[in-house]
Amino acid sequence: MSTPSAAGDGAGDQVRVLHLSELVGRPITDKRGESIGRLADVIVRLRGAEPPLVTGLVGAFGNREVFVPLEQVSSFDGEELRLTSARLDLRRFERRHGEVLLRADVLGHRLIDVPRAHLVKAADLELRLRGREWVLAGVDTHRRPRGVRRLLAPSPAGWHKYEDWSNFEPLIGHASSALVRGPFGRIRRFKPAQIADLLEEASKAEETEILGQVHADPELEADVFEELDENLATRLLGARTDAEIAEVLSRMRADDAADAISELPQRRRQAVIDLLPIGQRTKVLTLLGFNPASAGGLMGVEFVAVPAEATVGEAIAAVSGSAGLQPEALTSVHALDDKGHLCGVAKLVTLLQADPSASLREVYDDDPVRVGTDTDVVDVAVLMSDYNLITVPVVDEERTMIGLITVDDVLEATLPDDWRRREAAEPPDSRRGRAR
Repeated sequence: MSTPSAAGDGAGDQVRVLHLSELVGRPITDKRGESIGRLADVIVRLRGAEPPLVTGLVGAFGNREVFVPLEQVSSFDGEELRLTSARLDLRRFERRHGEVLLRADVLGHRLIDVPRAHLVKAADLELRLRGREWVLAGVDTHRRPRGVRRLLAPSPAGWHKYEDWSNFEPLIGHASSALVRGPFGRIRRFKPAQIADLLEEASKAEETEILGQVHADPELEADVFEELDENLATRLLGARTDAEIAEVLSRMRADDAADAISELPQRRRQAVIDLLPIGQRTKVLTLLGFNPASAGGLMGVEFVAVPAEATVGEAIAAVSGSAGLQPEALTSVHALDDKGHLCGVAKLVTLLQADPSASLREVYDDDPVRVGTDTDVVDVAVLMSDYNLITVPVVDEERTMIGLITVDDVLEATLPDDWRRREAAEPPDSRRGRAR
C-alpha cells in the first residue's frame, strides 16, 4: 500500500505515501507477528498552515479501542503494524484536546473546498512521510468504483488526483478541534453570497458549525443572512431568541430586515421589532407597510442625497462618506430641494468626469426615470432594462424621494424561484494548478 514515486523532496528521493482507505483495518501484531487487533483510526494534530501531523493510532483490540503511540509501531507503512513493545495502555481511547480522527472525522465527511467555496466529500486521504514525520498531505474527492464496477471499469493510471490538504477546511463538529483550527479566517474572506451557498448545501450539523464561526464577525453574519434563501433564513433565525434575531437584523439593510421579519411567525414579529434600534425600527416599519410585490416593498430607504445647489465636488464627497451604504446605491447621487423633492439624478461616472467646481445642476438629469411605491416589480424591471439603469428612485405624487431600488433587488425578485439552487459557473482558471 506504500506507493513509491520517482519524485521526492530532493533528487533521487523516494516519496512514501499511504492512503487511509487502505490503511484502516490493517492487522496490528505483537513482536512475534501474531495478530492481536486491527487499526481503527489515525490521529492527527492540526497545526494551522502546516500539514496536520500524525501523532498516533487507534487500535481495536476485541471490543475495546485504545491509543497506540506511533513510535511503538515498527513500520507504519507495512502490510501489518507490528508493535515494538508489549507495554500498551489498554484504557479505552479518549480523544484529547485538539485531536482529529481521520476516519471518524474526515474520511467520508464533507470538507469546504476553499478555492471553489464548495462542499465536497473526502473519498480518501493521502498521508506522506516528510523527513521523519507522517503528515496529512492530500484529499481525493472522487469516489472510487467498488466491487464488480471496479473490476469491469478499472480507473486509468493516475486518474485519482489528490489535491493539497491546504485547499480544504474540515467540518468536524467538535469544539476542541474547532478552537485549534482557529476562527475560520479563510472562510471569513469568502463573499457573503458564497457563505450563503455553503449554508444552503450544508446539513444541519454543518450549517451549525459554519454559522458558529461566522457569528464571530457580526457584520459578515448580517451580510450572509441577506443572501440566504428566505426559507433557510427563516428557519435559522427562528431557532434564535428574539434578542438574537434583533441583533442580526439591526445590521442588515432595512429592506432585507423587513423581509426577514415578515417571514417570522406572527407572534414573534412585534417582539423582534421592539428590540431593534430606533433608526432601524423606523425604516423597517415603513417598509412593512408596502406590498412586497411592489416598488415600495422592493426599495431600500438609504441613498446618497445632496442639496440641489451642491457642487460636483461636494456630491463626490457625499459618495465617499457613505461607506455604510451598499455599493449599488453609491452609483448615483440624488439632488433634493429643501422639501426633499427630487430635482435630479447624477451618475457617479458623470461626476468623476466633470469639473469638481461645477454646479451639480449642470450635470444631473432633471427628468430622471422614477417610479411610485405601488409600481409593479415587473414594470420596474422593464424600465431598468429599457434605460440601462443600475438604480431607480422611488417618489410620491409630489416627487418627494422615498427610497431607491437597486438592480440586484430587481434581479432577485424576477429570476426563477429556483435560481439559488442552480450551480454557479466556475471561472476558467478555478482548477489551475490545484491537483498533484
